[in-house]
Amino acid sequence: MRMPYRKKLFAALPLSVAFSITCACGPVADTRILNLSDTHPPVLLGVETRDSGTLILHFDKSTEIITMDIVPGLALSESVCQETDIVLSFSDSQAPGQEYSLEASVRDEKRNSMDFLTSFYGFNPDIPSLLINEFTTQGSGNHPDLVELFVLSRGNLAGVAFYQGTKTVWEDRFVFPGLIVSPGDYILLHCKPQGLPEELNEVSVRDSSGGLDASASAWDFWLDGGTGLSGNNGVLSVYANPYGAIIDAVLYSNRTSASDEDYRGFGSADTMEKADELAETGAWTASGDLAAPEDAVNPEDSTSTRSVCRNSLSGDTDGKEDWHIVPTGRYSFGRQNSDEVYAAQ
Repeated sequence: MRMPYRKKLFAALPLSVAFSITCACGPVADTRILNLSDTHPPVLLGVETRDSGTLILHFDKSTEIITMDIVPGLALSESVCQETDIVLSFSDSQAPGQEYSLEASVRDEKRNSMDFLTSFYGFNPDIPSLLINEFTTQGSGNHPDLVELFVLSRGNLAGVAFYQGTKTVWEDRFVFPGLIVSPGDYILLHCKPQGLPEELNEVSVRDSSGGLDASASAWDFWLDGGTGLSGNNGVLSVYANPYGAIIDAVLYSNRTSASDEDYRGFGSADTMEKADELAETGAWTASGDLAAPEDAVNPEDSTSTRSVCRNSLSGDTDGKEDWHIVPTGRYSFGRQNSDEVYAAQ
């Protein structure tokens, strides 16, 4: 079983830490006085791209850069300290959706220093409006797990990130390459590819990909290494970039609040935390103060050809009422959804 990936937003990997310490011979000093001195290095709290020529580093205290290296390279024109932020301006424009690696050494006013390595994604000013429109989590050998996105407005997919989970707790992630999409387009993400050479990510021609359930009318993408979605209890989400604002999400579960006592019925702390994150960001509607399994879409009657989908108009109120399960064989990936509803016998 794959363990969930946990990541703090824009988390940096510390490479080394140095503290400024004053030493002297003689009687042992009163440590109560020494402890009043700041001996803690700066902490990187986040990285933000607000436009194609700017990067903002958020710290917990006033900090300055000693050395810095960005790969691929960006020519730095100015570095300005603004309270606890460092604002970097570049003479080059960031490539939309490009992943950049940033390695730097910084220090605070007390000369406590830290080396860190982190990443950020090039600013994309043209993010399309997207909806998770249809999905299957009960895939079969002939129809593996699949997620459909529906495009509401024109834009560039560069850097848009899909998660099985959320950007802070996830099992799978797919970052889309640059692709201009138009209103009415369908995007299919195949979540359990077979590893076949014909499973191509379509970035220019939408009927160039083969493989199971590839669509000649949709843009097909394949989740490298994907082993499928959680069958009955999980979260699917889409963000403007891997660290960016949430675009859309769906919470699904066949559990109830009485299913267990420890995690409000969600079965695990991970799923409960994901549900809470969606509710806190306004991406999913909770009926009470806290998200509950009853707030989720119930996928239990779905199969590989009985998909979970929105209505034919792709209505969106950020709640379970937007969703239904279609009858057997009425899955509609790459085309308009069916309004027929499965009725259990």
